[in-house]
Formats: sequence, C-alpha cells, structure tokens
Amino acid sequence: MTLAAAGERVLVVDDEADIVALVAYHLAKAGYRVSTAASGPDALAAAREERPALMVLDLMLPGLSGLEVLEQLRASPETADIAVLLLTARREEQDRIEGLSLGADDYLTKPFSPQELVLRVGAILRRLGTRTAPGDVLHFGILAIDRTHHRVLVNDAEVELTATEYKLLLTLAERRGRVQARAHLLETVWEAAPDIQTRTVDMHVQRLRTKLGEAGPLVETVRGFGYRLRTPNTKS
Repeated sequence: MTLAAAGERVLVVDDEADIVALVAYHLAKAGYRVSTAASGPDALAAAREERPALMVLDLMLPGLSGLEVLEQLRASPETADIAVLLLTARREEQDRIEGLSLGADDYLTKPFSPQELVLRVGAILRRLGTRTAPGDVLHFGILAIDRTHHRVLVNDAEVELTATEYKLLLTLAERRGRVQARAHLLETVWEAAPDIQTRTVDMHVQRLRTKLGEAGPLVETVRGFGYRLRTPNTKS
C-alpha cells in the first residue's frame, strides 16, 4: 500500500456490477476506502455525502450520463475538488476531449487493466497532493473553512477574505468554543508582541463579520476577554 492510498476514499460509479466488483476489489487491496454507486443521481448524492478524494466514473450511466455527473460536480463548490477518473467503452476521441474539458483528471477505456487503474488513481492523488481531505474542511452550520485551499464558504458561496482575515477566522475556528484573548490573537495572527495596545484585532473582527454575512454572528465578543467562534448549536 502506498502512502497516497492510505485512508483515501474512492467512489466507484458504474452500472455493470462485475466492473464495480473488480475495480472495488483492487482499490481496496491497494489500501483505499471504497464505496460504490450505480447511477448518475446516486453518484452525485454519494459525492455530497461522502466527499471522496476521487471518483472512478463510467460515462454510460442510467439517470444522468457520466459527463452530466462530471459537469454537476465541477459546478458545485461542495464537490468541485473531487478528482475524477473517467471510464468508457467508447473510444471516440471526442468523448475524451469533452470529459477532459469538463474537468476530468484522467481517463481509461474499457477493457482496462485493474492494476493500471490503481496506478492511475494513485498518480492523480499524488499530483493533487494538496487536495482536500474530510478533516481539512471545518464546518459550522452554513460556514465552511477549507484549510487546504484557503477558502471560506457561506451557504456554499465563496467569501473573499484577506490573508489576515482568513488567518484570524482559522485561528478562532481551530479553537472553536474557547475564548481567544486579543493579546493571544495579536501574537498568533499578526505575530506581534502581546503587550502592544492596538484596536487592530477589533477592526479586523468587525470587517470579518461583515464579510461573513449570515455567518457573522458566529464570531462572538466575550466582553473583557476577547473573541470566540461558537458552533451553531451553542447558545450565546
């Protein structure tokens, strides 16, 4: 088992049970956590629920074609970063071109070698070595913080933050529920001496709340102490 394989989830999507069984067996043997789907709609549902690192996606599927699934994956911030390896029995160049243009990472034509498929999966994940794993996304109700790609989403819409605002939010998020003193935030976010008297933290928190919109109230002021990020089910 390679380091790239350890713990990564791969979703195998094909309506041919024998193909699914073959692919799932070899991927599991290589150390991947494997789940399966047999239709386009099921593939999209599984992608949203399981957030796999990679999807092995057949083009000929019931419900929605593989290309339609791929297009919807790339259109949603929730699933846009899932790597995709296309499988097709059709050898026409146009299918491959369309799949790659929609954002597929690689393709294989049937019949294929299971060993080659496993190698291709590993190569894709190594190439996208900074991709998001489930633990790299912090969720707070409508707020999501993608630590790998330095992105913040509110209601699945990306919020544009400065590097300092992002670091401030991430610091609060990683210590969620715990009050962070202004002096500690100055030292951690701005790398300033903790005894510096400044309203820098307060001004940045105010701007951060404004940019977060509906999620802004998650950043709470604790009078006399500092700030904290509360989880949505925690009362003020």
